[in-house]
Amino acid sequence: MHNSLMPGTNLRAASLVAAAVFTALLSIPSLTLAAVVTLPDPAVDTNAAGAKGMQTAVLAGGCFWCTEAVFEQLAGVHKVVAGFAGGDAASAHYELVSSGRTNHAESIQITFDPAKISYGQLLKVFFAVAHDPTQLNRQGPDYGRQYRSAIFYRDAEQKRVAEAYLKQLEQAQVFHKPIATEVVELKAFYPAEEYHQQFVRRHPDHPYVVVNALPKLEKLKKQFPELLKKSK
Repeated sequence: MHNSLMPGTNLRAASLVAAAVFTALLSIPSLTLAAVVTLPDPAVDTNAAGAKGMQTAVLAGGCFWCTEAVFEQLAGVHKVVAGFAGGDAASAHYELVSSGRTNHAESIQITFDPAKISYGQLLKVFFAVAHDPTQLNRQGPDYGRQYRSAIFYRDAEQKRVAEAYLKQLEQAQVFHKPIATEVVELKAFYPAEEYHQQFVRRHPDHPYVVVNALPKLEKLKKQFPELLKKSK
C-alpha cells in the first residue's frame, strides 16, 4: 500500500528496481495494463452554454496521488487538490484514513471551467482512465473502504449527470464486471497534508508512482489527446 512508501526514505534504489519490474511486466501481453475500454460520451450532461464561473467536482478512485495526476493534465481544469471525503473533520488525517478506521475515501477536488470541460467529460475520464470502477473497496495494490470508487455530488445537477452516466455504462456493458462506484452526496471535502499535494509531479521516481500512476498518464495521453492541456 502506498502509505508504506512515504517521502523522506531512501527511494532511489527501490525506484530503479520498480521501474525495471514494470518494464518487464509490460513486455508480457497478459500482464499489461487493464484492457482499454471505449466509453460512450455521456448522453446526459451539464449545459455548457449556461455555465458561469468555476465549478468543483469531488471524485474518489483509489490512491489520490494517481487520480490527482490524471485530472491536472486536462484542459479546463484549473486546480486539483488531494484530500478526503465521506467522513468527519476530526478523522480527516492521513494516518487515520489509511488505517481504514474512518468513513473517508481518498478523494480529489477538481476545480474546472465548465465552459471548457464538462462534468460529464470529467466522469468519462474518471471511468476510462483514472481508476477501475469494477473494483470494490480497493484499487490496484490498495485495499480497504478508504480506496473505494465514489462520486461525491455537490448538487442535484451533478447527481443527475452521475446517475445517468452510471446507468448508461451499465446498459452498454462496457466493463467485464459490475460497476462498484457509489454516488453519494458530498457533505464536506478536507484537503490532505501538504506532502500529498502534486505528489506525482514532485516525485516521478517514487516506486509507487512508477508502477501505478505513470501508466495511467500514458493511458490518458493515448485515449484522450484532445482533452489535454497544450504544452507551453
